[in-house]
Amino acid sequence: MNKTELIDAVAAASKDAGIKKTDVATILDSLTNVIQDEVAKGEKIQITGFGSFERKERGARVVKNPRTGEDINVGPSKSPSFSAGSVFKEKVNK
Repeated sequence: MNKTELIDAVAAASKDAGIKKTDVATILDSLTNVIQDEVAKGEKIQITGFGSFERKERGARVVKNPRTGEDINVGPSKSPSFSAGSVFKEKVNK
């Protein structure tokens, strides 16, 4: 499912509440922007039953070039991480 299909599905599920696709798109964009901004600042976002978003930090390390076998030094980096909540995990494992 891509973003457009997600917007369509949420709008269809919210039809009784009178929520339009344009409103869903605006809310989805706002939600993803807030999550990205907060995680980039190092904040953790927890949505009970769904999961949590946070920034993980990786230290510097040495890796091998698979073609040449040469060692390459990779500097420290930060990356986003998502951990599914228990309700989400249970639903996926049904």
